Amino acid sequence: MRRLFVAEKPSLARAIAEALPGPKAHAKTHIRVGLDVVAWCVGHILQLAPPDAYEEKYGRWRLEDLPITPRQWKLEVRVRQLVVSIQTLLRSAERVVHAGDPDREGQLLVDEVLEFLGYAGPVERLLVSDLNPDAVRQQLAKLQPNSCFRSLYHSALARQRADWLYGMNMTRLYTLLGRAAGYEGVLSVGRVQTPLLGLIVDRDRAIADFRALPYFVVHVNVRAARGDAFRALWVPGPQAQSQLDNDKRLLSREVAERACALLRGQAGTVRGCTRERKTEASPLPYALADLQIDGGKRAGLTAQAVLDACQRLYETHRLITYPRSDCAHLPASHHAQARRVLGGVRRQLPSLESAIEKADLSRRSRAWDDKRITAHHAIIPTGGPDAPGVQLSADERAVYELVAKRYLAQFYGSHEYLQTRIELEIAGHALVATGRQTTSAGWRELFAHASEDSEGNSFAETEAESKAPLPLLEVGDRITAEQVSMAEKHTEPPKAFTDASLIAAMRGVARFVADAKLKKILTETDGIGTPATRAAIIETLFERGYVMRQNRTIVSTQTGKALIAVLPGVATSPDRTAIWEAAIRVIADGQGSLEQFLQRMTSELGELVRAGRALGRVCVPGSTPRPSSRTPSRVASTRRSRRSHARP
Repeated sequence: MRRLFVAEKPSLARAIAEALPGPKAHAKTHIRVGLDVVAWCVGHILQLAPPDAYEEKYGRWRLEDLPITPRQWKLEVRVRQLVVSIQTLLRSAERVVHAGDPDREGQLLVDEVLEFLGYAGPVERLLVSDLNPDAVRQQLAKLQPNSCFRSLYHSALARQRADWLYGMNMTRLYTLLGRAAGYEGVLSVGRVQTPLLGLIVDRDRAIADFRALPYFVVHVNVRAARGDAFRALWVPGPQAQSQLDNDKRLLSREVAERACALLRGQAGTVRGCTRERKTEASPLPYALADLQIDGGKRAGLTAQAVLDACQRLYETHRLITYPRSDCAHLPASHHAQARRVLGGVRRQLPSLESAIEKADLSRRSRAWDDKRITAHHAIIPTGGPDAPGVQLSADERAVYELVAKRYLAQFYGSHEYLQTRIELEIAGHALVATGRQTTSAGWRELFAHASEDSEGNSFAETEAESKAPLPLLEVGDRITAEQVSMAEKHTEPPKAFTDASLIAAMRGVARFVADAKLKKILTETDGIGTPATRAAIIETLFERGYVMRQNRTIVSTQTGKALIAVLPGVATSPDRTAIWEAAIRVIADGQGSLEQFLQRMTSELGELVRAGRALGRVCVPGSTPRPSSRTPSRVASTRRSRRSHARP
């Protein structure tokens, strides 16, 4: 055998095999192509070994054994058939081509297999983010020495091992402290799951502590001298600023009533009138997080249900591309496939036939951008199968339709509208009216549910905005306040989390962090968790009995609240992810070492364990966790470190 390609997943292996010249022979675990062989993993086919693999005594949970800090790390086999197959193939390979995804985790996934199997021969690196045959052939001509990516591998090891150390030790520590006070379950603690629980507990506390306050809005029906009538909103002046809350809402009834009396029947003038033509480009195709958010909002699906439907659409039905993507852009070369892709959509969703007929396939939206492609491109429909529509479940159909419409939107024009703003003055008081009038629906024609809200406008402008056309007035035109009314409203509590808003919070967790440097890192790294693991992390909170559902909302249980109350603040905030990420980036850049990072991690862990032991016990009320297949000794071998890709 000349070369053994080891791909991260079967779909990538098939794409590589298709791009290689020579006759092809398919086997259960690999594809022979001429003198080459393409084998595959299914995500992580190895995993970090549990504590009792290091010492038998760790099979029992005891405070005196903490912290557990392996010196020589061990791996154990998760998918024996594939490990054995790769081991056999390595014996006759002249060289290996590492074909993990072009990211940190992809580097780890194949490197750990080669090291585990003791392979010491030459290794080259293939970086593929576009599975089109031409794109794969281009990358096959650009193989690099795998040694160039050694620092990236070490950075992935740093994340993997730190998560194991932190999750395993903190889970055992607080479980044992809880059991000392009578708690019978497992109190799992993790770098991502615990800050996520903290967000939910904080939101529930804010809702419980919320006290509604009345606020007042003054509306004025205005008539211009030439007869045009419209509604404007009174804007509190400098004298009323002390009566406004942080959202610029007026809290004083007396001030509102006084404004009504002063404005009623009075004449005034137009101080400004602008009308702008604005355009709104079509939304980008889906990354997984966006799809989970929309699946929750528009189809009432949980994050896990969306991911499960995606996996079936990808693996079983072959109707969408790889779903566990954090990218919302597409390779430029994919634009040429539009007719075939939409042909597949037409077969699967005949209801979109007329919409597909209206699409302009020559249009090239901002989605087609090679520079924005990461390890994977956006989630879009595929062109196949060629047969008539596949029978889909309700969840699968809902998700497929979302994906299809987002792709179809790339071939529709921008949404166009007129934004009008009128500024008035009556009896020394300022008023404002804003209006938005659609002139061309564009891509919004595909989305009857698309919001027309004026996001980003001030409170005053949002209250005043009119869907009806506003007149185009001249500065100095005379107007009269014909009717003035005061509306009493009440502030509303924060909304409880749903699957959709929880995924959004994980991705946008930077807004919950005060430190500017940490906020920047979390923004750049797309928050906490990964597209592949966020749904599973949410499910873990249910399994542990930390959260429960109330209709479509997710709220914390007494167990979850109590756990957050007893944990140190560093365990319940997302800051740790940002701090680790900063250190891991230094390793990836070759400026830091894996050993130094783990030494610092171990030292910090020792301090956390000492502080926990000093508590003696923690009182956490019991709840009934959902059954979990994971045993206590393996609880910290988290899903984050397993990167599971179901096999097509």
